[in-house]
Amino acid sequence: MRLSVEDLDFSYGNSKVLDGISFDLEGQGLTCIIGPNGVGKSTLVKCLDGINKPTGGRISIDGRDIASIPPRELAKLMAFVPVVSGDMFSMTVFDTVMMGRRPHQRLGNISSLDKEIVRRTLNMMGIRDLSMRGSNELSAGQHQRMVIARGLAQTPRFLLLDEPTANLDARHQIQVTMTLRDLASRGGMSVVMISHDLNIASRFADRIVMMAPPGVVRAIGRPEEVITENSIRDVYGVDCSIVDVRGRPHVILLDPIRCSGKSCFRLGGPVLGRPVFSSCAGRSDRSTRHRSVRLRIAASCQ
Repeated sequence: MRLSVEDLDFSYGNSKVLDGISFDLEGQGLTCIIGPNGVGKSTLVKCLDGINKPTGGRISIDGRDIASIPPRELAKLMAFVPVVSGDMFSMTVFDTVMMGRRPHQRLGNISSLDKEIVRRTLNMMGIRDLSMRGSNELSAGQHQRMVIARGLAQTPRFLLLDEPTANLDARHQIQVTMTLRDLASRGGMSVVMISHDLNIASRFADRIVMMAPPGVVRAIGRPEEVITENSIRDVYGVDCSIVDVRGRPHVILLDPIRCSGKSCFRLGGPVLGRPVFSSCAGRSDRSTRHRSVRLRIAASCQ
């Protein structure tokens, strides 16, 4: 199944947030959307799910515009997990996750298959022992795993998640992302998640979409193609070193930088105000390879 985004624009009033976004996602796999705050990552995902209505362009599944797909049918194809859930009622965890099965039910009748799918997703998220607990009794991390389980219970072809590891500790960040990657590779679904953790995205993603101001896609591809020292500097305004860890790029963040003319300067540390790099002829392009960690970057071109 193919998800296509063609020249997508979106605005809040007169403020344009997305500008000419185009890419295709086809088949299974984990796609991570990365980029600094305010570039439209959440807005893009909400457009993909049909929550936001684009002001221009088109989103289609196998050539069919999602705007023409009835909501119930679209809910069988796509599930959206927000970064903050708007749950209003205190239901049990089991019943909350069961809500993910509603697009597949007739007249609200719960089948044995529905119950089995809910039990399975609770087990995947490591919260089956919390099944009968009230959803308002959960910690932030437990609640986050519950809403992810609800999205999984929907058994969509495309699972869209807005920062699914935001409220999780380090261990559960890894476990949840590993589960999503395994589901994407073996479960017959395409998983798209927003991540602010560059190294989690780099370690687990099959492909990465890097967004940049003003609401555009700067790059899309494999982690080693997208996450480079130059791209991190350009998009995030942070100097860094990248090392190879298990065949994947691992980002070591250094100092914030400010660019002026052809040179960029660190904003902190013992070399305040000294050039980090410039566009002098002969400077090697460090974005094309990984090297050992160097804590001190060349101060200037000779």
